Amino acid sequence: MFAEYIWLDGALPAQQLRSKARYVRIKNSDKIKLNTFPEWNFDGSSTYQSTGHQSDLILKPVNFFPDPIRGQDHYLVLCEVFTSDGQAHVSNTRAQLRNILELGGAALESWFGFEQEYTLFLMQRPLGWPEKGFPKPQGPFYCAVGSEVVFGRALVEAHAQACVQAGLAFYGLNGEVMPGQWEFQVGYRGIEGEEVSALTISDHLWIARWLLHRLSEAFEIEVNFSNKPVLGDWNGAGCHTNFSTYKTRDPKIGLKAIDEAVKFLSKKHALHIPLYGAGLRSRLTGEHETCSIDQFRSGISDRGASIRIPLQVKQQGWGYLEDRRPGANCDPYLVAGRILATIANIDEKLVNLGREGALGDTIEIENNFMVA
Repeated sequence: MFAEYIWLDGALPAQQLRSKARYVRIKNSDKIKLNTFPEWNFDGSSTYQSTGHQSDLILKPVNFFPDPIRGQDHYLVLCEVFTSDGQAHVSNTRAQLRNILELGGAALESWFGFEQEYTLFLMQRPLGWPEKGFPKPQGPFYCAVGSEVVFGRALVEAHAQACVQAGLAFYGLNGEVMPGQWEFQVGYRGIEGEEVSALTISDHLWIARWLLHRLSEAFEIEVNFSNKPVLGDWNGAGCHTNFSTYKTRDPKIGLKAIDEAVKFLSKKHALHIPLYGAGLRSRLTGEHETCSIDQFRSGISDRGASIRIPLQVKQQGWGYLEDRRPGANCDPYLVAGRILATIANIDEKLVNLGREGALGDTIEIENNFMVA
C-alpha cells in the first residue's frame, strides 16, 4: 500500500502543508495501527525547517486516515516533525497543543468545531469574477444555487465526498457571501461516541485542508486561505471556532460557565490575536461580520462580536461558544491551545505557544486582490 506522509512546514507567517508518499508492505490490512507506519526523514532545508548542513528531520506518525484519492488499502498519515535528537521541532505546533492538554487542558473535556472559509482563484482572480471590474455586490451568493451565482461547486462536492471517505468529522458545507468563496465545517456532529477533542478535530481540519489542495490540482483551481482575499467592500475569510467544556454543557451551570469563560477570554485578547492567523488586521475591521481587532466584545446571536453565544444556547441555558476571531489561515493547534490555556487558567510561564525562533522564511499569504 501507499502511505502519504503529511506534515506542516516552517513557513512564516503561516505554515503550509507538505507531503510525500512511500510504499509500506503489510500482511493483514485488518490490523493496521499507528505503528504500522514507520518514522521517516525529510530534507528540512527545503521546507524552511533546518539549515543545509543539518537538514535531516524526522516525521513521526501521529494519526492516519483512509486515502480517498488512491483508494482502498492506501492511507493518509499525519505526522509531527522532530529533530534528529528526538525533540519536537519549533514548527511542531501540535506538540504545543499536546503540552497544553497535559498541563490541565484535557480536564475541561472540550469539544471543538471549525468553520473553514476559503476562496477559489483562477488565473489570479476569484473564481467567477469578470475579467474586468467587479461582480454584482454581495447578497445573492450566500448559500446560493444556480450557475450565475455559484462557482466551483464540482471541486467543493468532490472535497466533501473525500472528507467523508477519509473518516473525518465533516459536518457540512455552503457557499459564502463573496462570489468564489466557500465554507466547510468539521467538528461535533451529535454522533454518540464520536471523538471531537481539540487534538482530534484539529487533525481533521489539517487533513481536510490537504484534501482540498490535493483535489484542486485536477481542477486547476487555486485554493486560497487569505484572511482578506479581496480588498474593499467584500467579506474576509475566517475560521470561526466553536467549543464547549463539560461545564458549559451542563444544564445546571452551563450559562454561568459560559460567562466565566468569556471573562477569561476577554482578559487574554491580546495573547489570542497573534496566534489567530496572518494578516488578521485586514479582516477584523469591525465591518463585514467582524469585531475590531483592537476590541473584545461578546454578544447573544451577534455576528459582529468577538465571541458569539448562539441564541439557542442562551434559551436552553447551556451549550457552546463561538470564537469569531480566528482567520482562514490560522493554525487550529494554536487556536485550540490558546483557548484551552486561557479557560483552564494555566500558568502562562508553562505555556509555550507560538513560532518564535522558527527558521521559516516570510512568505506572502494575502492576495489582496483589487480590480483597477
